[in-house]
Amino acid sequence: MTAHLLWYDTPAQLWTDALPLGNGRLGAMVFGDPLREHLQINESTFWAGGPYQPVNPDAFGHLGTVRQLIFDGNYADAEALAEKHLMARPIKEMSYQPIGDLRLEFKRAERVSGYRRALDLDTAIATSSYTADGTTYLREAFVSPVDGVLVLRLSADRKRAISCRISIDSPQQGEMRIGEGSQLSFSGKGKAESGIAAALRFAFGIRLINSGGTVNASGGALSVEGADEVLVLLDAATSFRRYDDVLGHPERDIVDRLERAASRDFVSLRDDHIEEHRRLFGAFAIDLGSTPAASLPTDHRIAGFAGGDDPALAALYVQFGRYLMIASSRPGTQPANLQGIWNAETEPPWGSKYTANINLQMNYWLPAPANLRECLEPLVAMAEELAQTGKAMAHVHYRARGWVMHHNTDLWRATGPIDGAKWGLWPTGGIWLMAQLLDACDYLDDADAMRRRLFPIAREAAHFLFDVLVPLPGTDYLVTNPSLSPENVHPYGASICAGPAMDSQLIRDFLGLLRPLAVSIGEEPNLVADIDRVLPRLAPDRIGANGQLQEWLEDWDMQAPEMHHRHVSHLYGLYPSWQIDMDRTPDLAAAARRSLEIRGDDATGWGIGWRINLWARLRDGNHAHNVLKLLLTPERSYKNLFDAHPPFQIDGNFGGAAGIVEMLVQSRPGEIHLLPALPTAWPGGRIRGLRLRGGMLLDLDWEDGEPLTIRLTASRNVSSILRFGQTRRKVDLAAGESFFEGGSELR
Repeated sequence: MTAHLLWYDTPAQLWTDALPLGNGRLGAMVFGDPLREHLQINESTFWAGGPYQPVNPDAFGHLGTVRQLIFDGNYADAEALAEKHLMARPIKEMSYQPIGDLRLEFKRAERVSGYRRALDLDTAIATSSYTADGTTYLREAFVSPVDGVLVLRLSADRKRAISCRISIDSPQQGEMRIGEGSQLSFSGKGKAESGIAAALRFAFGIRLINSGGTVNASGGALSVEGADEVLVLLDAATSFRRYDDVLGHPERDIVDRLERAASRDFVSLRDDHIEEHRRLFGAFAIDLGSTPAASLPTDHRIAGFAGGDDPALAALYVQFGRYLMIASSRPGTQPANLQGIWNAETEPPWGSKYTANINLQMNYWLPAPANLRECLEPLVAMAEELAQTGKAMAHVHYRARGWVMHHNTDLWRATGPIDGAKWGLWPTGGIWLMAQLLDACDYLDDADAMRRRLFPIAREAAHFLFDVLVPLPGTDYLVTNPSLSPENVHPYGASICAGPAMDSQLIRDFLGLLRPLAVSIGEEPNLVADIDRVLPRLAPDRIGANGQLQEWLEDWDMQAPEMHHRHVSHLYGLYPSWQIDMDRTPDLAAAARRSLEIRGDDATGWGIGWRINLWARLRDGNHAHNVLKLLLTPERSYKNLFDAHPPFQIDGNFGGAAGIVEMLVQSRPGEIHLLPALPTAWPGGRIRGLRLRGGMLLDLDWEDGEPLTIRLTASRNVSSILRFGQTRRKVDLAAGESFFEGGSELR
């Protein structure tokens, strides 16, 4: 069965050829070379630096001047002054770090044939097999979410066939130890960065269990001779406890986990791992049809997708996105960063941080509809911590109540404006995060409980807004100032501005979601009054002279230096928001379409992922499919299906997968729209376990572009409109009830 399989007939040559494994905390990239196996290892809490608070006491004293320069139209001067006085100290955040490598060297063979390596998404097990000098070898690797360790089994179809040298190393500074009972360990300290001292201690190590043969330690490695089977257990840990506590015991932690795992046999380790993985992965299924192309190696399928007929690769891409989410974001772990949990570089691109002006949010577009609601938990926990660290930033930089996050954060939950004023001086990153989390509640079985959990930090985020929004001269509007439209430059030689379209859209969503929650909780009359004061005064979306949706308050789009910019921030209102809609705001939808046409379809990997969703919201399935073809090419997808910005960024995987789902079903408040942007390339298919607003689950079959069977199952009382084509049905369900229609009932 290839529906859930990535497979190849050659070993990985590059890191982006290797296959990812993970349990949310521990990650591995498996290369699969017959003679020189390599597993690159990460641990999600291993970052540079240590606890720090990057406030700049100088900032507030210059904030008023910067604001006035912006209102006066002196944007370049404002940006220069902001660069000098308003930025965080340090101006860089900390980076995510690799922890080490596991290497296995095998005796050279005269003849190697029948090579195959694969990643089974259904079991989360990577395998490689080959025949060397008449003996067939098999390697199986997984990172268990149950036992918390990486498990690698080496086996063969002939006794005493396994001989190899096993070692570990690290790009970090530290010390190697050879322990009793076939053990290796490496421990050390992380690195300092941007003037922030290294505070994390780390350790990783292996325990080897052999059946038959001998094991000897020499030269910092373990040498296996003539074994029937070898089991390698690996773990890694750091002293991180939370953003302000680094007093953990990594050496003790890995010894304890390896000891427990070593007391179990391989079959038990594997079976428990598979059962727990399938509990999440098996909750959703998608089938878009299959052709002979589905039997080809995955890298061949990527190369042929744009010009061929391989709908199953699109379905595989969705499931790969779900697999990556499960592997990089489980309860109790860190959220998925720019690279999930997989990084081999000590100086990774953009620090492999959490970039909150699109990338972090895009990482979490998929889990709610794709029935992975518990994978949202690390993001919720992060927001709760940011609300703590962001208070000092709000007070020192803005003299505001509440909390703020700008366009990035890291393990230490830094929230300041970093990198430079043209990128970092954007005060609504936390607002987007809160709007996204409040909106995601609508998909959950326990929506009210999550909303109440989020309410205290959402209220504080609102207090920040109430204190920093300022009147736009000559109008009654309230705007952000200083701010920017993420990473884009306007015609006046700067990015910095007042009231970019995205900010007003974000604030409108956030306060619109917060108000009913505040009313339902009660005892919040001042909060409700402030929301009612601010919401009507937000600047509306504007249509420019060229029919486009304006990115700024001014009609600057056609004069901007980068008309084809990767970011489409002003189209947030179309997706992921529902403020712009084909039915309710047709003029704005047409303007959004014009903006998309001006921007162009080709972009970075994640930029293409966003565009797929936008074209889906415009109900242009064939155009969305054409954009998907840009994503599933060797230029934008590596051989292992990782998204290529380039370089690798995982957001494109999640955004692209979410876009495919959005083409098939759109769940807006009060309405379920089936097949709203179905391309002609997918005339028939099925979905199982798609999560909808109202806490419903959808099973859908379609044929010849029309729904064939529909089943809705409610986890709580819900009322919605079911829509397909020109047909609309009112559906009212009590908790536990189901709705089914099929055959002639749908016609």
